[in-house]
Amino acid sequence: MVSVAASLLATSASAQTTPMSYPTKPIRLVVPFPAGGATDIFARTLSQKLAEKIGSAVVVENKPGAGGTLGSDLVAKSPADGYTLLLATSSTHSIGPNLNPKMPYDAVRDFTPIAQVGNAPSIMLVPNSSPAKTIQEWIDYAKKNPGRLNYASSGNGTIVQLTAELFKAQAGLFVVHIPYKGTALAMPDLISGKIDVLFDSLPTGLPHVKDGRLRALGVTSAQRTSMAPGLPAISEVLPGYESNTWFGLFGPAGVRPEIVNRVNAAALQALGDPEVKDKLLRLGIEPIGTSPAQFGTMLASESAKWKKIISERKITLD
Repeated sequence: MVSVAASLLATSASAQTTPMSYPTKPIRLVVPFPAGGATDIFARTLSQKLAEKIGSAVVVENKPGAGGTLGSDLVAKSPADGYTLLLATSSTHSIGPNLNPKMPYDAVRDFTPIAQVGNAPSIMLVPNSSPAKTIQEWIDYAKKNPGRLNYASSGNGTIVQLTAELFKAQAGLFVVHIPYKGTALAMPDLISGKIDVLFDSLPTGLPHVKDGRLRALGVTSAQRTSMAPGLPAISEVLPGYESNTWFGLFGPAGVRPEIVNRVNAAALQALGDPEVKDKLLRLGIEPIGTSPAQFGTMLASESAKWKKIISERKITLD
């Protein structure tokens, strides 16, 4: 009996101390997009401080392909031991799954949410020739000209298109979609007035505003942002409107809560570092630190929002 009791005590002690021993080897942080992009730069910025806070090397590994699907699927099929993590975005977990029913992974069942770590809002841009000086004036202008105005996007099914379609839906507008292969290609036509509006990222859109080539009407974040001081949030005119590219940390399904909490705490500490904050803001990303539960709630809300827009607006990748 003593032997059995001792064994049980030893097992219990081992179970209690095991989480504290994590990590004992380098952690792989998979980026499902090419090197040099915003997600990659975010990952490398975060990984340096995350390694310091968690006490182990964090190695960034790019696995691009199929719009982030390949890298995400790799993590979904990895061991749930906390040593393979994913820096995902709204395109891999909120938009893509609702556009492509043949995704190789289930964005909910195949992953463990750890933390939302960033939001990248967009900026509503119009040509200087536009008669609208405010968001409400642009809405009024579009309502008086149904089907005669257009908006540019970076392609079908992208966050740029969905941001505009959400705006149209909430404002009750009929505005024609003109897809481009990237917003950079749409800029000359926006500046010249051939395009009436574009919802672009802050880092690429703001320089045109500062140089006087375009006019900014508002931002797509839920509230005003320090990255574009003076600009109103569109939600001030359309209550509840919000569209961000979010960034979040995931593990495969089944990662133990102790490990999830350990990574979450280290990530939030890393996001609080002034150097990390500064680099992210220069990327046009607001650092966000949430609990795993808060992240899960946000994921459900985002997926439902984009599913509704994609379905009602009959948006496809073609």
